[in-house]
Amino acid sequence: MLKLNGKVALVTGCGTVGEGWGNGKAISVLLARQGASVYGCDLNEAAAQATRKLIEAEGGVAHVQVCNVTKAAEVKALVDACIARFGRIDILINNVGRSEPGDPVTMDEDIWDEQMDVNLKSAFLACKHVLPVMERQGGGSVVNISSIAGLRYVGKPQVAYSASKAALMQMTQTTAVIYAARGVRLNSVVPGLVFTPLVKRLADKYAKGDFDGFVAHRHNQVPMGRMGDAWDVAHAVLFLASDESKYITGQQLVVDGGITAATR
Repeated sequence: MLKLNGKVALVTGCGTVGEGWGNGKAISVLLARQGASVYGCDLNEAAAQATRKLIEAEGGVAHVQVCNVTKAAEVKALVDACIARFGRIDILINNVGRSEPGDPVTMDEDIWDEQMDVNLKSAFLACKHVLPVMERQGGGSVVNISSIAGLRYVGKPQVAYSASKAALMQMTQTTAVIYAARGVRLNSVVPGLVFTPLVKRLADKYAKGDFDGFVAHRHNQVPMGRMGDAWDVAHAVLFLASDESKYITGQQLVVDGGITAATR
């Protein structure tokens, strides 16, 4: 089950800065383990290359490049390069994201715009160039990585992040209906609190650098008593990318240890 042999997966944000496993790194490695050829991109070349090396060390196939996925020309070049190397794109994972603190009064306009570009426009641009490829092929699966911040207030003042992640889910759902008859599926994975290397940077932004206190607080927010990890997200992505989910489109798969169920 959940085999991806013969499929090509394009993954944005495929690298992890720092030690450990971020979502993009875990997703890329897991898809490769299941047989997909992975074409990854990241702003950080060293992080992207580290993911490639992990995949190749396990006998998988991967190629990576640097790409700013908020720039239309770079996204088109990314998609063209993937097609040139592998001939097709069966799976698109829109994984990039960034959270900045602030409400409408305290947040600078340029931060708002940047958040919308990184968290929403990037997925729009990737879909713009990949959906025609999938339609010509007769099918494909797009998985967009959203956040429960788009569903609930989860304790952090991050109005732009929350708004952009909510919009990403609605963009996914609307596009899924439009493309349903064309054989292309689009779904969202909606992570809750996930313990990745990013948590250190979030502690600096939202808890004045109190990493241990921030981590303990996040664990305590979850009904299961702990944050998830990048592999929890990656396995949800794998299911929605695989043929086992072939009758699922326009949906949100929440991976949050029960937070949203406990905060209706």
